[in-house]
Amino acid sequence: MKIALLVGGSSPEREISKLSGIAVYNGLKELGHEVVLVDPAYGKNQPEDISKYFQKEDYTGISSTNYVESFELELFKDVNLAFIGLHGKWGEDGTVQSLLELKGIKYTGSKVLASSISMDKNMSKILFRNSKVGTAKWITVSPGTFELKPLQKAIKSDLGFPCIIKPNDQGSTVGLTICKNKNQVEEAIALALKFSDKALIEKYIPGRELTVAILENEPLPVLEIKPKHLLYDYECKYTSGMSEYEVPAKLPEKVKKKMQSQALLAFKALGCEGYARVDFRVNKKYEIYCLEVNSLPGMTSTSLVPKMAKSAGISFNELLERIIKTALK
Repeated sequence: MKIALLVGGSSPEREISKLSGIAVYNGLKELGHEVVLVDPAYGKNQPEDISKYFQKEDYTGISSTNYVESFELELFKDVNLAFIGLHGKWGEDGTVQSLLELKGIKYTGSKVLASSISMDKNMSKILFRNSKVGTAKWITVSPGTFELKPLQKAIKSDLGFPCIIKPNDQGSTVGLTICKNKNQVEEAIALALKFSDKALIEKYIPGRELTVAILENEPLPVLEIKPKHLLYDYECKYTSGMSEYEVPAKLPEKVKKKMQSQALLAFKALGCEGYARVDFRVNKKYEIYCLEVNSLPGMTSTSLVPKMAKSAGISFNELLERIIKTALK
């Protein structure tokens, strides 16, 4: 098939998208597909040299305002499918999904509404709660809608310290702070609001970090992440040697089954399709708390979803083909 692979984008996760993009590009080529590369942040100024889509560069001219014109390019002529290799805002929030639907092009991953909801952590947690998916207590604040001292008191009484403060609609722990006491609240909220128009304040769950991939409405084996830091933060995610991974995770069988069930329930609660990754924290009592659903998870050959697929006997290229097959239904 002729497949348009969308890479890069203008979110803070641009460089991570490139890592996913090059792995997917090589896999699609090995499978015999014709691959056309498109970076929507470049607009009409798409590179002629394929390598430029994946190399680190200065950000001059990179903008979300270029997205619409990029979808008017002849590159999309006779495309059978768009494989979305974008991450974060303007990639998995329904923006490119809407533009592809306007062109009548099928694409991988969840549709517009589910993509938008999965990026909205507050809305996701409301739907988790309504669907009986365990999730940590939280508070949301927007600029000008709160007073610091009453908020500090509310956090202490309702959530406790430490707590997690993060942007409401970013991924890869961009703008996240482990807030240890009330004196750090103001600075942590200010950081979160640099990346979003809303900050989410969440109860910190001590324990283990785990994740479950969903592929074609079936949960894959549970994977445990063992970061060097207290949380699986940006450095632990993308710096070699900063995390270890175990799949299948060493948990009681009934806990793993419950987590897989919770993952599928969370996936369906948001209306997701195709594939996704559902992230959890588990405490010493094996109580399970869903953090979020990542509707366009990392897709390098060593990312978490491919690791879980491999544990289930699914190669990276087979994983790509199954994602494509689901998208074309």
